[in-house]
Amino acid sequence: MTQYRSCLPQLQGGLFLTDGGIETTLIFHEGLELPHFAAFDLLKDEAGRTALRHYYARYIEIARRDGTGFVLESPTWRASPDWGRKLGYSDEQLDQANRDAVALMQELRRQFEIRRTPMVVSGCVGPRGDGYDPGQVMSPEEAAGYHGRQIRTFGQAGVDMVTAITMTNANEAIGVTRAAQEAGLPVAVSFTLETDGRLPTGQGLKEAVEEVDAATSGGPAYYMINCAHPTHFEETLSAGGAWTERVRGLRANASRRSHQELNDAPDLDDGDPVELGRQYGDLLRRHPQINVLGGCCGTDHRHVEQIGAACRAFA
Repeated sequence: MTQYRSCLPQLQGGLFLTDGGIETTLIFHEGLELPHFAAFDLLKDEAGRTALRHYYARYIEIARRDGTGFVLESPTWRASPDWGRKLGYSDEQLDQANRDAVALMQELRRQFEIRRTPMVVSGCVGPRGDGYDPGQVMSPEEAAGYHGRQIRTFGQAGVDMVTAITMTNANEAIGVTRAAQEAGLPVAVSFTLETDGRLPTGQGLKEAVEEVDAATSGGPAYYMINCAHPTHFEETLSAGGAWTERVRGLRANASRRSHQELNDAPDLDDGDPVELGRQYGDLLRRHPQINVLGGCCGTDHRHVEQIGAACRAFA
């Protein structure tokens, strides 16, 4: 059942944590197999659901202890039609997996939410292609059609919002936003950035934010940055301008490596959690509107714990 859809608490201020790199954590730390990086595939049996509960519980414990809010991001980054078919899911089975993912998030909220730790249930939408490579860029209309079924399913299942993570291009972000608007759901858009602070298409972050806002009448509730190390985008944000006020969330990588280097590496580069926390703190000191904080590739609960500790003073 939806709880915060009409009034997202993270928009009212205060610090909100979310999880880290779910796929890299489950593969490298938990030893689980995730075909096509699809964490939602674990929902098919009780052992997988138990692993997911354990994964989220570690982050929730940090938020409850520190008195921050928490965004429960569903493990559905790959639960869209093309990826579902690669995994052997029919459209109906994929719908059920998305409903099951939302139900798990709602179960965790019922179990763990307390007054000082409001928990927002978000339906996670991933890119049609790879999160590092824009590939063949869809038109906004194609993107809305592609992502529409998953987003409608999220709405019917009772999410509070939708978050589009690792968006590599403005067109797909526009399509997701329009599909969410059609479904009556708040939406956050999180862009993948390269080591130069630009989207994989080469577009600047400022231009992408302004393009999506112009095409959707300021549709996204806020924007986020993901899948890049803070050193890759700090100068982009420091350029300033009204558009930076629209960026309210960070899900950075632990590693300074490029996406190609991460793809080619046989190991997991989990960086330095303490250093990453300090870097988040430095960013929040300069950009106090940012209040939704988690991690991306290579990060786990250790990183989020350090991020929360470094950033509480700026909330």
